[in-house]
Amino acid sequence: MRKLLVLFALGLSGAALLAATGSAATASCGALAPHDGAGRFGGVISAQAIAGSGPCAVHNTGDPARGTPPLLYWGGPVMPSATHAPVTVTPIFWNPPGTGPAMDGRYKDLIKQYLGDVAHDSGANTNVFSVATEYAGSNGTIGNYVKMGAPIDDHQRFPASGCTVASNDGTGIYADGTGYTSCLDDAQITDEIQRLIDTSHGHLAQNDYTHIYVMYTPKHVESCFNPGDTTSTAGGQACTINNQPTAAYCAYHSMMGSNWPDFGTIYANMPYPIYHSAVGYTCGSDAGNFLGGLQSPNHNLDADTEISPTSHEINEAITDPNVYNGWYDNSGYENGDECAYVWGATAGKFGQDYNQVINKHKYLTQEEFSNIDFFDTSGGCVQSQSAEG
Repeated sequence: MRKLLVLFALGLSGAALLAATGSAATASCGALAPHDGAGRFGGVISAQAIAGSGPCAVHNTGDPARGTPPLLYWGGPVMPSATHAPVTVTPIFWNPPGTGPAMDGRYKDLIKQYLGDVAHDSGANTNVFSVATEYAGSNGTIGNYVKMGAPIDDHQRFPASGCTVASNDGTGIYADGTGYTSCLDDAQITDEIQRLIDTSHGHLAQNDYTHIYVMYTPKHVESCFNPGDTTSTAGGQACTINNQPTAAYCAYHSMMGSNWPDFGTIYANMPYPIYHSAVGYTCGSDAGNFLGGLQSPNHNLDADTEISPTSHEINEAITDPNVYNGWYDNSGYENGDECAYVWGATAGKFGQDYNQVINKHKYLTQEEFSNIDFFDTSGGCVQSQSAEG
């Protein structure tokens, strides 16, 4: 098992950890990629207070970014794409039998529909994926061309919990009052991705800049950076929403393999979405209550909630795949971090708000950051290339 190197600096230039206050947690502002290459996790979407109070409160506008823009280029590669070599996004749904509730087929179907729609509308300038085309790296310019790889239904049994679910996190985490029954650390997530690659007989690519594996895990599975204790931040420990000081993130992207930081296999970890939690924090559209509560344009609240973090992580992987030498600002905010929980103008009936129409289907995702718009308007968060100032 490789050693995970994680560097966090607290405060406005620090990681998106939640500091414990009583049994709940309070969010700091960012989700940051360190500048010196010592950290391996990027685009860490910080859980947001449902009330949306404090210095990190987000707003339902298309204007200010949350970091210290503009995005700066740090000399490394991006995920360039073209019609002949698009970025292939392969979703993995890891849901073993006998480990809790099955991952609802409707949940998987909507996520697959979304990724298929993004692929269908490749090249269009009318959704958030088009914003990244203004950025380039050492290996070329980003093109708005995406392909969905064949979805993987993974029924491999979970290993023994690498991280330990705290006794008071077995209930009260999800909106229905349930909690965690098991915990997976990052090494266990990446080991499973590697196992799938190794057993694919060459059908799954690795160690390149045109593929990303997006790992979805089921409800009741906690996720942490490191194995062991979830009640202490010692050693850079950070986990999904819980009642501990380690409560931190909703999702992240990174690069795996023994060749990192030079190159490796790009992936994202997408735990099951948590919203309107008794802990007081959310990964959903009830953040800050700026949309008046949770929104579900496709009548599947879990999947509709998970689509925005999915967009966030893929866009950040495209612009900063190595997680330390792509595009991010002086505080370490990547393009998705700048606009996390910033929705902009929405349409739709109450409870069904959306801000993206992709292949004629409606979705609600956060905006993405544009240097062009920032220099023109001092805002920066936009819903598409066509919306840049």
